Amino acid sequence: MSRTIHALGGRVSAKVVLRKYRGGRGFRFRIADKAVEERLRTGLETVEAEIQRTISCASDSRVAELAGHVAAAGGKRLRPVLVLLAAEFGRPRHEGVTRAAAAVELIHIASLYHDDVMDAAVTRRGVVSANALWGNRMAVRGGDWLLARAAQLAAGLGQHIVHHNSRAAVRLVEGQLRELMGPGPDEDPVQHYFQVIADKTGELLASSLSLGALQANASTAHVDALAEYGARLGEAFQIADDLIDLLSPSERSGKDQGADLRAGVLSLPVLLARADHSPQGAELRALVSGGPVTDPWAHQRALDLFRDSWAVARTRTMMRDRVAHARFALTSLPPIPARAALDSLCDFVIDQAA
Repeated sequence: MSRTIHALGGRVSAKVVLRKYRGGRGFRFRIADKAVEERLRTGLETVEAEIQRTISCASDSRVAELAGHVAAAGGKRLRPVLVLLAAEFGRPRHEGVTRAAAAVELIHIASLYHDDVMDAAVTRRGVVSANALWGNRMAVRGGDWLLARAAQLAAGLGQHIVHHNSRAAVRLVEGQLRELMGPGPDEDPVQHYFQVIADKTGELLASSLSLGALQANASTAHVDALAEYGARLGEAFQIADDLIDLLSPSERSGKDQGADLRAGVLSLPVLLARADHSPQGAELRALVSGGPVTDPWAHQRALDLFRDSWAVARTRTMMRDRVAHARFALTSLPPIPARAALDSLCDFVIDQAA
Protein backbone atom coordinates (compact mmCIF):
# COMPACT_ATOMS: atom_id res chain seq x y z
CA MET A 1 0.00 0.00 0.00
CA SER A 2 1.51 3.31 -1.03
CA ARG A 3 2.14 6.09 1.44
CA THR A 4 1.88 9.82 0.98
CA ILE A 5 4.30 12.26 2.81
CA HIS A 6 2.93 15.49 4.28
CA ALA A 7 5.63 18.08 5.07
CA LEU A 8 4.74 21.47 6.47
CA GLY A 9 8.05 23.27 6.54
CA GLY A 10 9.72 21.65 9.52
CA ARG A 11 6.67 19.69 10.67
CA VAL A 12 6.19 16.35 9.02
CA SER A 13 3.26 13.98 9.47
CA ALA A 14 3.15 10.23 8.92
CA LYS A 15 1.05 10.49 5.77
CA VAL A 16 3.28 12.07 3.19
CA VAL A 17 1.64 15.05 1.11
CA LEU A 18 3.78 18.22 0.88
CA ARG A 19 1.54 21.14 1.57
CA LYS A 20 1.81 24.88 2.12
CA TYR A 21 1.39 26.23 5.62
CA ARG A 22 -1.45 28.28 4.16
CA GLY A 23 -3.33 28.23 0.90
CA GLY A 24 -4.54 24.64 0.63
CA ARG A 25 -2.59 23.48 -2.42
CA GLY A 26 -0.15 20.63 -1.83
CA PHE A 27 2.39 18.37 -3.50
CA ARG A 28 1.46 14.71 -3.52
CA PHE A 29 4.14 12.05 -3.63
CA ARG A 30 3.17 8.41 -3.56
CA ILE A 31 5.84 6.54 -1.58
CA ALA A 32 5.58 2.77 -1.91
CA ASP A 33 8.53 1.95 0.32
CA LYS A 34 8.59 2.48 4.09
CA ALA A 35 12.38 2.93 4.24
CA VAL A 36 12.24 5.68 1.59
CA GLU A 37 9.38 7.33 3.45
CA GLU A 38 11.42 7.37 6.65
CA ARG A 39 14.52 8.76 4.91
CA LEU A 40 12.45 11.54 3.36
CA ARG A 41 10.83 12.43 6.67
CA THR A 42 14.13 12.42 8.58
CA GLY A 43 15.86 14.30 5.78
CA LEU A 44 13.27 17.08 5.76
CA GLU A 45 13.60 17.51 9.52
CA THR A 46 17.39 17.74 9.21
CA VAL A 47 17.14 20.24 6.34
CA GLU A 48 14.80 22.44 8.36
CA ALA A 49 17.19 22.38 11.33
CA GLU A 50 20.11 23.25 9.00
CA ILE A 51 18.21 26.22 7.56
CA GLN A 52 17.38 27.53 11.00
CA ARG A 53 20.95 27.01 12.25
CA THR A 54 22.43 28.76 9.23
CA ILE A 55 20.18 31.81 9.60
CA SER A 56 20.50 32.06 13.38
CA CYS A 57 24.31 32.18 13.25
CA ALA A 58 24.23 35.81 12.01
CA SER A 59 26.47 38.00 14.16
CA ASP A 60 23.64 40.48 14.67
CA SER A 61 20.25 39.21 15.85
CA ARG A 62 18.52 41.86 13.71
CA VAL A 63 20.08 40.34 10.59
CA ALA A 64 18.85 36.91 11.65
CA GLU A 65 15.36 38.32 12.19
CA LEU A 66 15.29 39.90 8.73
CA ALA A 67 16.84 36.94 6.91
CA GLY A 68 14.72 34.41 8.75
CA HIS A 69 11.40 36.16 8.23
CA VAL A 70 10.27 34.28 5.11
CA ALA A 71 11.77 30.95 6.19
CA ALA A 72 9.82 31.14 9.45
CA ALA A 73 6.57 31.60 7.51
CA GLY A 74 6.90 28.04 6.18
CA GLY A 75 6.51 27.10 2.52
CA LYS A 76 6.38 24.00 0.39
CA ARG A 77 10.08 23.08 0.68
CA LEU A 78 9.75 21.57 -2.78
CA ARG A 79 13.42 22.01 -3.68
CA PRO A 80 14.75 20.16 -0.61
CA VAL A 81 12.29 17.35 -1.32
CA LEU A 82 13.63 17.07 -4.87
CA VAL A 83 17.21 16.96 -3.55
CA LEU A 84 16.28 14.11 -1.19
CA LEU A 85 14.37 12.15 -3.85
CA ALA A 86 17.23 12.52 -6.35
CA ALA A 87 19.63 11.13 -3.73
CA GLU A 88 17.64 7.88 -3.84
CA PHE A 89 19.28 7.16 -7.20
CA GLY A 90 22.67 6.93 -5.46
CA ARG A 91 23.60 6.53 -1.78
CA PRO A 92 20.88 8.57 -0.03
CA ARG A 93 22.36 8.39 3.47
CA HIS A 94 25.30 10.65 2.56
CA GLU A 95 25.20 13.54 5.10
CA GLY A 96 26.05 16.12 2.44
CA VAL A 97 22.64 15.56 0.84
CA THR A 98 20.75 17.47 3.53
CA ARG A 99 23.28 20.31 3.52
CA ALA A 100 22.89 20.61 -0.25
CA ALA A 101 19.10 20.65 0.21
CA ALA A 102 19.38 23.47 2.75
CA ALA A 103 21.64 25.46 0.41
CA VAL A 104 19.22 25.33 -2.53
CA GLU A 105 16.30 26.31 -0.29
CA LEU A 106 18.26 29.33 0.94
CA ILE A 107 18.84 30.39 -2.68
CA HIS A 108 15.12 30.03 -3.34
CA ILE A 109 14.17 32.04 -0.23
CA ALA A 110 16.66 34.75 -1.25
CA SER A 111 14.91 35.00 -4.62
CA LEU A 112 11.58 35.57 -2.86
CA TYR A 113 12.99 38.63 -1.07
CA HIS A 114 14.11 40.05 -4.41
CA ASP A 115 10.85 39.13 -6.18
CA ASP A 116 8.77 40.83 -3.50
CA VAL A 117 10.75 44.04 -3.93
CA MET A 118 10.33 43.85 -7.72
CA ASP A 119 6.58 43.22 -7.38
CA ALA A 120 6.04 45.65 -4.47
CA ALA A 121 4.37 42.73 -2.69
CA VAL A 122 2.93 43.36 0.76
CA THR A 123 2.48 39.73 1.80
CA ARG A 124 4.42 36.50 1.41
CA ARG A 125 3.26 33.08 2.61
CA GLY A 126 0.44 34.63 4.59
CA VAL A 127 2.59 37.14 6.52
CA VAL A 128 3.69 40.72 5.85
CA SER A 129 6.57 40.72 3.34
CA ALA A 130 10.09 41.70 4.36
CA ASN A 131 10.07 44.75 2.10
CA ALA A 132 6.81 45.97 3.65
CA LEU A 133 8.30 45.58 7.15
CA TRP A 134 11.88 46.77 6.64
CA GLY A 135 11.81 48.60 3.30
CA ASN A 136 13.20 47.68 -0.11
CA ARG A 137 16.88 48.30 0.61
CA MET A 138 16.90 46.12 3.70
CA ALA A 139 14.89 43.37 1.97
CA VAL A 140 17.32 43.28 -0.97
CA ARG A 141 20.27 43.04 1.41
CA GLY A 142 18.50 40.31 3.34
CA GLY A 143 18.19 38.33 0.12
CA ASP A 144 21.86 39.01 -0.67
CA TRP A 145 22.85 37.73 2.78
CA LEU A 146 20.92 34.51 2.21
CA LEU A 147 22.65 33.99 -1.15
CA ALA A 148 26.02 34.46 0.57
CA ARG A 149 25.10 32.01 3.33
CA ALA A 150 23.97 29.46 0.72
CA ALA A 151 27.36 29.77 -0.99
CA GLN A 152 29.12 29.35 2.34
CA LEU A 153 27.07 26.28 3.17
CA ALA A 154 27.81 24.73 -0.23
CA ALA A 155 31.54 25.49 -0.01
CA GLY A 156 32.15 22.54 2.28
CA LEU A 157 30.46 20.07 -0.07
CA GLY A 158 33.02 20.02 -2.85
CA GLN A 159 33.88 22.00 -5.97
CA HIS A 160 31.18 20.40 -8.12
CA ILE A 161 28.49 21.47 -5.64
CA VAL A 162 29.83 25.02 -5.54
CA HIS A 163 29.76 25.08 -9.35
CA HIS A 164 26.14 23.93 -9.54
CA ASN A 165 24.96 26.31 -6.82
CA SER A 166 26.78 29.25 -8.38
CA ARG A 167 25.33 28.54 -11.81
CA ALA A 168 21.82 28.29 -10.39
CA ALA A 169 22.22 31.60 -8.52
CA VAL A 170 23.58 33.37 -11.61
CA ARG A 171 20.77 32.14 -13.83
CA LEU A 172 18.15 33.00 -11.23
CA VAL A 173 19.36 36.60 -10.99
CA GLU A 174 19.69 36.83 -14.77
CA GLY A 175 16.09 35.67 -15.04
CA GLN A 176 14.98 38.37 -12.60
CA LEU A 177 16.88 40.99 -14.61
CA ARG A 178 15.42 39.75 -17.91
CA GLU A 179 11.97 39.96 -16.41
CA LEU A 180 12.56 43.56 -15.29
CA MET A 181 14.05 44.60 -18.64
CA GLY A 182 11.37 42.93 -20.74
CA PRO A 183 11.95 41.57 -24.24
CA GLY A 184 14.45 43.28 -26.51
CA PRO A 185 13.35 45.29 -29.57
CA ASP A 186 13.55 42.29 -31.90
CA GLU A 187 12.72 39.57 -29.35
CA ASP A 188 9.48 37.61 -29.43
CA PRO A 189 7.67 38.23 -26.09
CA VAL A 190 6.66 34.57 -25.73
CA GLN A 191 10.22 33.37 -26.28
CA HIS A 192 11.39 35.96 -23.76
CA TYR A 193 8.85 34.61 -21.26
CA PHE A 194 10.18 31.07 -21.66
CA GLN A 195 13.77 32.22 -21.19
CA VAL A 196 12.77 34.01 -17.99
CA ILE A 197 10.99 31.00 -16.48
CA ALA A 198 13.80 28.66 -17.54
CA ASP A 199 16.23 30.88 -15.62
CA LYS A 200 14.03 31.73 -12.64
CA THR A 201 12.23 28.45 -12.03
CA GLY A 202 13.51 25.62 -14.21
CA GLU A 203 17.19 26.03 -13.39
CA LEU A 204 16.78 25.87 -9.61
CA LEU A 205 14.63 22.73 -9.79
CA ALA A 206 17.13 21.14 -12.19
CA SER A 207 19.98 22.14 -9.87
CA SER A 208 18.16 20.70 -6.84
CA LEU A 209 17.88 17.30 -8.47
CA SER A 210 21.44 17.41 -9.81
CA LEU A 211 22.84 18.28 -6.38
CA GLY A 212 20.98 15.47 -4.65
CA ALA A 213 22.15 12.93 -7.19
CA LEU A 214 25.73 14.21 -7.18
CA GLN A 215 25.98 14.18 -3.39
CA ALA A 216 24.73 10.59 -3.38
CA ASN A 217 27.29 9.62 -6.06
CA ALA A 218 24.66 8.72 -8.65
CA SER A 219 25.81 8.03 -12.21
CA THR A 220 26.30 10.85 -14.71
CA ALA A 221 23.42 9.50 -16.79
CA HIS A 222 21.08 9.66 -13.79
CA VAL A 223 22.23 13.19 -12.91
CA ASP A 224 21.56 14.35 -16.47
CA ALA A 225 18.12 12.72 -16.62
CA LEU A 226 17.08 14.24 -13.30
CA ALA A 227 18.29 17.69 -14.35
CA GLU A 228 16.27 17.51 -17.56
CA TYR A 229 13.21 16.41 -15.61
CA GLY A 230 13.62 19.32 -13.19
CA ALA A 231 14.08 21.93 -15.91
CA ARG A 232 10.92 20.91 -17.76
CA LEU A 233 8.91 20.45 -14.56
CA GLY A 234 9.92 23.90 -13.34
CA GLU A 235 8.63 25.48 -16.54
CA ALA A 236 5.38 23.54 -16.23
CA PHE A 237 4.96 24.71 -12.63
CA GLN A 238 5.26 28.36 -13.64
CA ILE A 239 2.80 27.96 -16.51
CA ALA A 240 0.38 26.22 -14.13
CA ASP A 241 0.69 29.18 -11.74
CA ASP A 242 -0.23 31.52 -14.59
CA LEU A 243 -3.37 29.49 -15.24
CA ILE A 244 -4.26 29.31 -11.55
CA ASP A 245 -4.11 33.10 -11.27
CA LEU A 246 -6.74 33.47 -13.99
CA LEU A 247 -8.94 30.44 -13.44
CA SER A 248 -8.95 29.46 -9.77
CA PRO A 249 -11.32 31.12 -7.29
CA SER A 250 -9.62 32.68 -4.28
CA GLU A 251 -11.01 30.07 -1.90
CA ARG A 252 -9.29 27.33 -3.91
CA SER A 253 -5.96 28.97 -4.75
CA GLY A 254 -5.45 30.92 -1.52
CA LYS A 255 -4.76 34.17 -3.38
CA ASP A 256 -6.77 36.89 -5.06
CA GLN A 257 -8.02 35.62 -8.42
CA GLY A 258 -6.54 37.64 -11.27
CA ALA A 259 -3.94 39.33 -9.05
CA ASP A 260 -1.28 39.07 -11.77
CA LEU A 261 -3.72 40.48 -14.33
CA ARG A 262 -4.47 43.43 -12.05
CA ALA A 263 -0.74 44.03 -11.51
CA GLY A 264 0.03 43.94 -15.22
CA VAL A 265 2.16 40.78 -15.05
CA LEU A 266 2.83 39.49 -18.57
CA SER A 267 1.94 35.86 -17.91
CA LEU A 268 1.83 33.35 -20.75
CA PRO A 269 -1.98 33.49 -21.25
CA VAL A 270 -1.82 37.30 -21.39
CA LEU A 271 0.99 37.24 -23.94
CA LEU A 272 -0.92 34.75 -26.08
CA ALA A 273 -4.14 36.77 -25.78
CA ARG A 274 -2.26 39.86 -26.98
CA ALA A 275 -1.04 37.89 -29.99
CA ASP A 276 -4.51 36.50 -30.85
CA HIS A 277 -5.76 38.54 -33.82
CA SER A 278 -8.79 36.36 -34.52
CA PRO A 279 -12.25 37.98 -34.37
CA GLN A 280 -13.05 35.79 -31.32
CA GLY A 281 -10.04 37.14 -29.44
CA ALA A 282 -10.54 40.82 -30.25
CA GLU A 283 -12.34 41.85 -27.06
CA LEU A 284 -9.90 40.06 -24.74
CA ARG A 285 -6.92 41.42 -26.67
CA ALA A 286 -8.24 44.95 -26.23
CA LEU A 287 -8.71 44.44 -22.48
CA VAL A 288 -5.19 43.11 -21.78
CA SER A 289 -3.12 45.13 -24.26
CA GLY A 290 -3.11 48.33 -22.23
CA GLY A 291 -1.17 47.16 -19.17
CA PRO A 292 -2.63 46.46 -15.71
CA VAL A 293 -6.35 45.67 -15.75
CA THR A 294 -7.50 47.57 -12.66
CA ASP A 295 -11.05 48.61 -13.53
CA PRO A 296 -13.33 46.15 -11.66
CA TRP A 297 -15.68 45.60 -14.60
CA ALA A 298 -12.86 45.16 -17.13
CA HIS A 299 -11.01 42.85 -14.73
CA GLN A 300 -14.01 40.55 -14.26
CA ARG A 301 -14.81 40.62 -17.97
CA ALA A 302 -11.25 39.62 -18.83
CA LEU A 303 -11.40 36.73 -16.34
CA ASP A 304 -14.68 35.55 -17.90
CA LEU A 305 -13.26 35.73 -21.43
CA PHE A 306 -10.03 33.96 -20.50
CA ARG A 307 -11.89 30.89 -19.25
CA ASP A 308 -12.90 29.69 -22.74
CA SER A 309 -10.23 31.50 -24.72
CA TRP A 310 -7.76 30.20 -27.27
CA ALA A 311 -4.99 31.73 -25.13
CA VAL A 312 -5.81 29.55 -22.13
CA ALA A 313 -6.26 26.43 -24.28
CA ARG A 314 -2.86 27.06 -25.91
CA THR A 315 -1.28 27.70 -22.50
CA ARG A 316 -2.57 24.36 -21.23
CA THR A 317 -1.10 22.60 -24.27
CA MET A 318 2.29 24.20 -23.66
CA MET A 319 2.16 23.17 -20.00
CA ARG A 320 1.25 19.59 -20.88
CA ASP A 321 4.07 19.45 -23.45
CA ARG A 322 6.59 20.30 -20.74
CA VAL A 323 5.10 17.79 -18.34
CA ALA A 324 5.38 15.14 -21.06
CA HIS A 325 9.06 16.03 -21.57
CA ALA A 326 9.64 15.79 -17.82
CA ARG A 327 8.00 12.36 -17.73
CA PHE A 328 10.06 11.17 -20.69
CA ALA A 329 13.27 12.15 -18.87
CA LEU A 330 12.29 9.80 -16.05
CA THR A 331 12.04 6.77 -18.35
CA SER A 332 15.82 6.28 -18.38
CA LEU A 333 15.92 6.01 -14.57
CA PRO A 334 15.52 2.76 -12.62
CA PRO A 335 11.92 2.02 -11.50
CA ILE A 336 12.48 2.72 -7.79
CA PRO A 337 9.95 4.38 -5.41
CA ALA A 338 11.61 7.80 -5.85
CA ARG A 339 10.96 7.69 -9.59
CA ALA A 340 7.28 6.93 -8.96
CA ALA A 341 7.15 9.91 -6.57
CA LEU A 342 8.63 12.22 -9.19
CA ASP A 343 6.19 10.90 -11.77
CA SER A 344 3.25 11.59 -9.46
CA LEU A 345 4.38 15.20 -9.19
CA CYS A 346 3.74 15.50 -12.92
CA ASP A 347 0.13 14.49 -12.27
CA PHE A 348 -0.13 17.15 -9.60
CA VAL A 349 0.99 19.94 -11.95
CA ILE A 350 -1.70 18.98 -14.46
CA ASP A 351 -4.39 18.55 -11.82
CA GLN A 352 -3.79 21.88 -10.08
CA ALA A 353 -4.27 23.81 -13.34
CA ALA A 354 -7.36 21.86 -14.41
